[in-house]
Amino acid sequence: MKIASYNIRKAVGLDRRRDPARILKVLNGIGADVVMLQEADLRLGARPAAIPRFLISQETDYEVVDLAVNDVSLGWHGNAVLMRRGLEVQSVKRLDLPGLEPRGAVLVEVGGMTLVGAHLGLMRRYRLLQMTAIREELSGREARAFIAGDFNEWSDIRGYEPWERDFRLVLPGRSYHAARPFVALDGFAYGTGLALEGMGVERSGPARVASDHLPIWAELGPG
Repeated sequence: MKIASYNIRKAVGLDRRRDPARILKVLNGIGADVVMLQEADLRLGARPAAIPRFLISQETDYEVVDLAVNDVSLGWHGNAVLMRRGLEVQSVKRLDLPGLEPRGAVLVEVGGMTLVGAHLGLMRRYRLLQMTAIREELSGREARAFIAGDFNEWSDIRGYEPWERDFRLVLPGRSYHAARPFVALDGFAYGTGLALEGMGVERSGPARVASDHLPIWAELGPG
């Protein structure tokens, strides 16, 4: 299974244009089976989707996983999941995360795995609390859990302590800022029951201007 993670910055590119179709073009180019999006909804009011659902249906082979609590959002706290048509979702859950600013994570059970999408906070003290909350939520199913998202951690050697015992952390490469990537803010963490067969950062074509982050991807196999 190929999984991608992408902070789409509400579909606003480096040219300051909101272009949902451009984001979908990037995703089609990656060809993942599952896509974990961050900043997929606008922040004001009822948090309407940054990418219209009809456009996703029209331009891609993805379906939106049912995570929103209203009729206008794609996800929960901006975290949305797109699933290739034909894949069956066993269950979903929305998880509130602790911190000064409102944050959340989403959990999707598919193919015997628990996939978690998250956009962690800007301050490390709260990120550590948020990682702890995710770890505790995954208690008993760590082995086949896969966490993806914008972890907002500027260090690649510390700041992930709550996950170190149960998960292997991987940072596919420098994903921010898209114009001149210098830090790996986006990453994956996975349990011992899964094997990582490949990973990377998508740097080609429209990905260089579609958002301020570059998308990352991973190929998973059995552990």
